[in-house]
Amino acid sequence: MRLRHRSGTTLHLGYCTNVHPAEDLSGIIAQFDTYAVPIRERLGTDVLGLGLWLAAPVARVLAADHGLRAKLRAELTARGLEVVTLNGFPYRSFHDPVVKYAVYRPDWTTRERLSYTFDLARILADLLPDDAARGSVSTLPLAWREPWSTTMADQVARRLDQLAAGLAAVQSSTGRQVRVAFEPEPGCVVETTEQAISHLARAADTGRLGICLDLAHLACAWEEPTAALRALRTKGLPIVKVQLSAALESSDPEALREYAEPRFLHQTRNPHGEAADDLHEAFARNLPGPWRTHYHVPLHADPEPPLRTTTPVLRDALRELAGGREPLCDHYDVETYTWGVLPPALRPRTPRQLAEGIACELEFAREQLRDLGVTA
Repeated sequence: MRLRHRSGTTLHLGYCTNVHPAEDLSGIIAQFDTYAVPIRERLGTDVLGLGLWLAAPVARVLAADHGLRAKLRAELTARGLEVVTLNGFPYRSFHDPVVKYAVYRPDWTTRERLSYTFDLARILADLLPDDAARGSVSTLPLAWREPWSTTMADQVARRLDQLAAGLAAVQSSTGRQVRVAFEPEPGCVVETTEQAISHLARAADTGRLGICLDLAHLACAWEEPTAALRALRTKGLPIVKVQLSAALESSDPEALREYAEPRFLHQTRNPHGEAADDLHEAFARNLPGPWRTHYHVPLHADPEPPLRTTTPVLRDALRELAGGREPLCDHYDVETYTWGVLPPALRPRTPRQLAEGIACELEFAREQLRDLGVTA
């Protein structure tokens, strides 16, 4: 969806398709009809934005074939869909029975991660609507925190220099600007705003490299949005993309027991700086509460007490991001990839139910922005 900020800037609001499992082009196109078109129709909007997830194998094929990129763009346009941002965090196999730590590999020390991100930038340059100001690709926050060494840090620094140069080449050859956004996440080398500044503010080209601010991750780090955003602005680190997400919170950790599941990592933190890499570990260690847990939950639905969500953090962040005279970011993606692993009573049972749930999330996000004076 395209929304209008009071400054006249277009804000792009969509949802991230990493909630869907397809990793080949035919499966991805089929998702448009199964989910995206019903969502667009339910919202009553002429154009729906997708934060498209393309696994590395299909990205490699698309990047090498202009005709296939043209076909993908035509398939999107025919359905009233558009793409201004890609999710390049999961490399592949994001819906395997067990993902956990594998989602952080390959990391930014490797040529594979750089090549994958270049593929995505080339694809996005051709998918961007003609009137879109720029595109964005979100990616992992360098690496998982262990192992980490000065040698790895030096490797990453070289990759980021190569990345900035490659993005400049894409813009030179296509006339389209694509920026890459690193997404701080609990447990990674870049987890907090302070770490983002330390590792990324001195990047070769902050005109092309910046931050993907995931609001569930921000909440799980127990960061206060106003202070975090002020620090990023002070250091000149741009917010390239925002992922609208909410985590789980509870003063009674036992209430989170049914959310411990085998596929994804659910990093858990308390406000005293104590942390566990997963819910299972938090229970085993009897981590003192209250807990915030990296478990993306539907934005529009309140869980049963004593559970609650971190949507107050989301609202505070949006006030800073979009409530001022100028927006701090123009790409917003609802990213609830965990619908399929919710407790059984909360899990959609059919594609239609999933599409309805995502539409409700997007409506919630649209209303939050409207409350800040953003218009359709």
